[in-house]
Amino acid sequence: MNMMDDTGSRETSATRAAYLSLREMILVGDLPPGQKLKIEQLRAMLNVGASPVREALSLLTSDMLVERIDQRGFRAAPASSANFEEILSLRSTLEDMALRRSIERRDSEWEERLVLSHHKMKRLAGTETFEDAHKSFHTTLLSNADSPMLERYCSQLYDLNIRYRYLAAGGASYQSRDVAAEHEDIFEAAVRGDAESASRALLKHYRLTGEYLTTQLGAL
Repeated sequence: MNMMDDTGSRETSATRAAYLSLREMILVGDLPPGQKLKIEQLRAMLNVGASPVREALSLLTSDMLVERIDQRGFRAAPASSANFEEILSLRSTLEDMALRRSIERRDSEWEERLVLSHHKMKRLAGTETFEDAHKSFHTTLLSNADSPMLERYCSQLYDLNIRYRYLAAGGASYQSRDVAAEHEDIFEAAVRGDAESASRALLKHYRLTGEYLTTQLGAL
């Protein structure tokens, strides 16, 4: 590899690292909604160059987690009840479509992946790595739809929804739900190929979360 290739590889790696770090900070609220994202401050925080930070912020605008506020400025995307309701509506519609397609095309390989992802999610409940396993379960449910664009949109909406869940974390009403049982209902219906029951269970799961978050976020 020549020097130019090596430099390009390092810059790509730095951009990727900056993207992942900033994405995580926005999702969990360390960079709160609406906060102006100053290149120099982020560069010092992440210990990377200004160019990777700027490129990472541009990528995050495509994820709708960052907004460009002028020719050179960025801010963490604002949050609002109306925005959350739109995310929830789109997520319910698109995931219902993807889940039905996934079940319609079900095979032993998909069922095995679904069983494994569900088992891993249950095993990691209450740990720091649960959220990754939780997303993996939900994306595995949809992964047999044979529609990469649809699955990409669903993944993006999942992340946007998770951001609101972090903003509203801690409410007693959320803790009173048996979320594990909700996941179990979705899983069992999907494995037995019952698209109607799986869809009904999935949408109920999202509706309950939506009702909780709407209440918690009413002041936004």
